[in-house]
Amino acid sequence: MKIHQFSAEEALASLKSRHDGLSQAEVQHRLNEYGANQVEKIQGESLIFRFIKEFVHFFALILWLAAGLAFFAEYRQPGGGMAMLGYAVLGVIVINGLFSFWQQYRAERAITALQKLLPHYVKVIRDGELEQILVANLVPGDIVLLEEGDNVPADCRLLEAFSLRVNNATVTGESLPQMRDAQPSSEEALEHSRNTLLAGTSVVSGEGRAVVFATGMHTEFGKIAHLTQTSVKSVSPLQLEIARLSRIIALLAMTMGVVFYFIGRSMGLSFWENFIFAIGIIVANVPEGLLPTVTLSLAMATQRMAKRNALIRHLPSVETLGSATVICTDKTGTLTENRMAANVLFLGGQMLTPTAIKRKPELARLHRRFFEDALLCHNLKETMRAGQWQVLGDPMEVALVRMAKNCLGEVISYPKINEVPFDTDRKRLSTVHQTPKGVVLYCKGALEMLLPLCKQIQTESGVAPLTAESRQDFLCAQETMASKGLRVLAFAWRELDNGHNAETGEKDLILCGLAGLEDPPRPEVAGAMRQCRGAGIKVIMVTGDHPHTALAIGRQIGQIQSDNPAVITGVQLRKLSETQLRLALDAPEIIFARVGADQKTRIVAALKKKKHIVAVTGDGVNDAPALKMADIGIAMGLTGTDVAKEAADMILLDDNFASIIAAIEEGRAVYDNIRKFLTYILTSNIPEIVPYLAFALFKIPLPLTIIQILAVDLGTDMLPALGLGAGKPEPGSMDKPPRPRKERLLDWRLLVYAYLFLGVLEAIVAMAAYFYVLHGGGWHWGVSLEAHDSLYLQATTACFSAIIVSQIVNVFLCKTPGRSLFSGKLFDNRIILWGIALEIALVLVIDYTDWGNLIFGTAPIAPEVWLFMLPFALGMLLLEELRKVVVAKFGGKER
Repeated sequence: MKIHQFSAEEALASLKSRHDGLSQAEVQHRLNEYGANQVEKIQGESLIFRFIKEFVHFFALILWLAAGLAFFAEYRQPGGGMAMLGYAVLGVIVINGLFSFWQQYRAERAITALQKLLPHYVKVIRDGELEQILVANLVPGDIVLLEEGDNVPADCRLLEAFSLRVNNATVTGESLPQMRDAQPSSEEALEHSRNTLLAGTSVVSGEGRAVVFATGMHTEFGKIAHLTQTSVKSVSPLQLEIARLSRIIALLAMTMGVVFYFIGRSMGLSFWENFIFAIGIIVANVPEGLLPTVTLSLAMATQRMAKRNALIRHLPSVETLGSATVICTDKTGTLTENRMAANVLFLGGQMLTPTAIKRKPELARLHRRFFEDALLCHNLKETMRAGQWQVLGDPMEVALVRMAKNCLGEVISYPKINEVPFDTDRKRLSTVHQTPKGVVLYCKGALEMLLPLCKQIQTESGVAPLTAESRQDFLCAQETMASKGLRVLAFAWRELDNGHNAETGEKDLILCGLAGLEDPPRPEVAGAMRQCRGAGIKVIMVTGDHPHTALAIGRQIGQIQSDNPAVITGVQLRKLSETQLRLALDAPEIIFARVGADQKTRIVAALKKKKHIVAVTGDGVNDAPALKMADIGIAMGLTGTDVAKEAADMILLDDNFASIIAAIEEGRAVYDNIRKFLTYILTSNIPEIVPYLAFALFKIPLPLTIIQILAVDLGTDMLPALGLGAGKPEPGSMDKPPRPRKERLLDWRLLVYAYLFLGVLEAIVAMAAYFYVLHGGGWHWGVSLEAHDSLYLQATTACFSAIIVSQIVNVFLCKTPGRSLFSGKLFDNRIILWGIALEIALVLVIDYTDWGNLIFGTAPIAPEVWLFMLPFALGMLLLEELRKVVVAKFGGKER
């Protein structure tokens, strides 16, 4: 016989376990024998394959082509210096590939390390005590407790089950939740047995106690690990944009190279002069550092988000979050503190406080059934953590139990023999207990769900019929409580026959009272709401609470400021057509109340059809579809279920709405930083291209060599460019609306700004320095210079050095594109400062050392040449400040 065919006692005996769990010594023995409860990960792309990919992307292929052509030219015409060019281009490919791979590897390692902040726990009984342990430490024979929202951590055989349903889709492919119980099964197949829970499945509702019989790779899930280990990652908007940008720039570089080759031919230049000319144009236009900079920018933003309690699970999600136009947020625990307290009670037709009842014990005796209901009808668990007993579960239930204990002045412990679990459709929970006076069903939930089930009410003089007048009294009391922002729960009970089924017992109930629970708003949420308004982000509250409660909280936190916001209940939402819902979502202020998780998915779908970028928060199993459908799914780190966390793109470590806003700010910074980086590297293309144009058009000695271009692009420019990509959010980034969905990283505004303004200014500086040295050395128009002539070497060095000086100024101009350079901190980006220091060190080494002169074709230049460049650099700064003044005055749009 197999374990699922045994009785519960026989199953325990077969595993040499017992109801009070294994001893610690036995646990350690079994852990050594069976190993950790982990499924071996299916190998994705190997490190070698990912390493190779960094050398064969579109930019790299263009550079490989350039290197191949250079070596071919050296082969056809030895001694022409093309071999050195070929080796230099190969150096570019190798350095860029190594750096890009290292950044991607570091980013993945950082995310993996951050995700370890959220290990999965499971509740077990060991040595007769309830503990929370890491899932990896489970062993066969462990007794585990599972409830709604839990992932099943290993293959288990149920010992007890209370209305337990599981989702087996990951293992068996069954789309509908399956009922489970503890009775022996006659099924042959383990996966179809009603008393087994399989690793990798999830508990949809109910709760149960089970014994583990297989862990790790010995589970059914372990045998078919690819069903859950493989997942298709969707391509983010940023990834699509980077791919598009790469193609545009690469094709632009190739096109310009070919065009200028034919321009040179038409002007009578030799084949080899044209060849050098074309390769120079191509190399100058390829932004070799783009891909590693994007990775670095995303990775550093992820690290900063983690410090602000937002854990990013997928790197490209960082920028997507910055594009969010709508946030659909839960109320409890996200907008509020999730620190419930029962402050107001409606008992016997009057409003009372727990404090008043505690002063008059006779009131507690008169309404004993109400307090029994509050004390017993829950799914709380006690566990020992850090040497202290802690209660795990819904804070609302914790508050009710605490209130009932205080009011009754005693602890009641009637055994629970059955349960009808809470779900979003029923909006109520019922538990059945064996009391000294017989079997009693206790029920709590939304008043509108309990009222139709009730026939009587509890009064101070006993049980009385539920009349239309008393029904209205309860409804009015609920309205009063909800208008004050309280979450209102109704309580009812009835006695059952010993053989009565719990699910059919939810009728003819006795309504015994209401409890108003307060969950105060988080103090920082009001400020976050103001930021959302300033940032053009619409916040929609989607809650299961009463509309009045939701509206009261919405007003307190500043989400609702108008007199007539749109408040749509779950019942109303079901009646809306798709078109009506999309029209309703146009309301400037809107709340969805008393809605189920399935309805949240419908809201998200409608918003996406309206072309919004949607961020959604969720914590329950039923939230997973909405989290997956959203552009950014945000799970709660403290109260969220495993299923919700796995479906999310981001996890809030503190469950705080304000952390979402902080993460959006970081996401916006990523997009802005990539544009700053692009502006910086594209600007230097013009002073690198203009010397080749002047060489071809005006028959002057070539002012800048290809080796010197590579020294700028991959040497002096690299670290400052990375510094721009890793910058912190700009002041005022949350004072403007989200970027339009159709806005591109590389658009005409950026190209005009980089090429026709900053680039032209830098080209003027470079060519001025070049001609200054030539003129000072007695050169005249039409005189040719040998490649090793000291005057020519000094002139190209001056051109090269002028570009670097201009780029030092340019990095500060690009750092603050929308505001004056002097309006904030100039030196708050350490990477940029180190980059400038490296630029200065490199240019001095290249200009003034023998090996620098030999490799890069340079020669020492006089101090007056540097002094000649400085006014031009200062002029760049002044012209850019003037441009910003003009843009601000005439209302132009910043790039």
